[in-house]
Amino acid sequence: MQTVLIKNLGKFAGQEVTVKGWLYNVRSSGKIMFLMVRDGSGLLQGVLAKKDVPETVFEQAKQLTQESSLAITGTVQEEPRAQGGYEMHITHLEIVATAEEYPITHKEHGVDFLAERRHLWIRTPRQNAILRIRSEIEHAFRDFFYQQDFVLADAPIITPAACEGTTTLFELDYHGEKAFLSQSGQLYNEANAMALGRIYCFGPTFRAEKSKTRRHLMEFWMIEAEMAYFELDDNMALQEEMVCYVVQRVLERCQRELKVLGRDLSKLEAIKMPFPRISYTEAVEILKKAGEPFVWGDDFGAPHETIISSQFDAPVFVHRYPTEIKAFYMKPDPNDPKVVLGADLLAPEGYGEVIGGGQRIDDLKLLEQRIAEHKLPQEAFEWYLDLRRYGSVPHSGFGLGIERTVAWLCGLDHIRETIPFPRMLHKMYP
Repeated sequence: MQTVLIKNLGKFAGQEVTVKGWLYNVRSSGKIMFLMVRDGSGLLQGVLAKKDVPETVFEQAKQLTQESSLAITGTVQEEPRAQGGYEMHITHLEIVATAEEYPITHKEHGVDFLAERRHLWIRTPRQNAILRIRSEIEHAFRDFFYQQDFVLADAPIITPAACEGTTTLFELDYHGEKAFLSQSGQLYNEANAMALGRIYCFGPTFRAEKSKTRRHLMEFWMIEAEMAYFELDDNMALQEEMVCYVVQRVLERCQRELKVLGRDLSKLEAIKMPFPRISYTEAVEILKKAGEPFVWGDDFGAPHETIISSQFDAPVFVHRYPTEIKAFYMKPDPNDPKVVLGADLLAPEGYGEVIGGGQRIDDLKLLEQRIAEHKLPQEAFEWYLDLRRYGSVPHSGFGLGIERTVAWLCGLDHIRETIPFPRMLHKMYP
């Protein structure tokens, strides 16, 4: 008997097939049992009638507990009232393993309770939908870069020096030498871009921030791109094209999952190019008009980003931040060295920064000066300086946080639901 996924049942209407999965729920009307079965791809209602199966099979089904693993065989029939539009009339049932009393029942549970049981929480329809959308988002990014002739070039996780600053590093011992978990693959991306032209990397990054907010994780995944001969405007144009591609991909392929989440699709359908672009100085004026006390030169926090982005229905670029609050490698604007040729992309609906990027310093002397001003050890960056000694060119790049992007596209309240096993402040179990 052919084994099929629940999501593909529509292709087998009128045929007898087998589905292998787990019992999500069960209800009975005496001589008929309705088994809700999940297999990771969807939910199926299986109808088990006492008259259609041997007595032993029906009695066996009565012993099933929530999350018991099983295989059911039967005929697929159209049923508009059923989730997915199909149900199975069961003719055979095999119990693979009977589950013990399941801790997550079909009732409301507190977030702390669920977080402690994250390994089981991810089995629920809502979490399943989120993780499937995350998977589609990741595939969409990879497809976009492939179509744009980018090369996937992986960056190391263990690094000898800081990229984004020294206060949020996870330090480790590397056979007697001090090393750190990567905050970003950017510096290595620049080297790869000088070899391959346009590249991206995709992997985990780590920030030991003492932050306990709905936007922060200690470990998160980033898509980071770097492009030779790209200036700031080229960089922003690529980002908006990429974001629109991913949004449309999710709308096209994740309708069922978005419906499970109750996502307002009109918000996503409104995302079109070009995105609005404002300077940091203009953003400060928006804050002041909103009655928010803010000093030019300070960095934006989550409340500030929410106020700024609320003025727009689409993602908005905020460019030319003050030089003093940006990383040492950001290129100052030749027309105003007090600001850099960098830009953050703020998502609408209060989701804040999802992309940070900009043009890199390509002048050797200026980069050496910036390393000194930031009190960084130049010897640790000699290989990075070599990129300016041997054929330096204008180049730009950006990093996009997968988890914040998933939270935005799914309409989630907290980033902890965007990854199977979140690592948050003082929490790394399970």
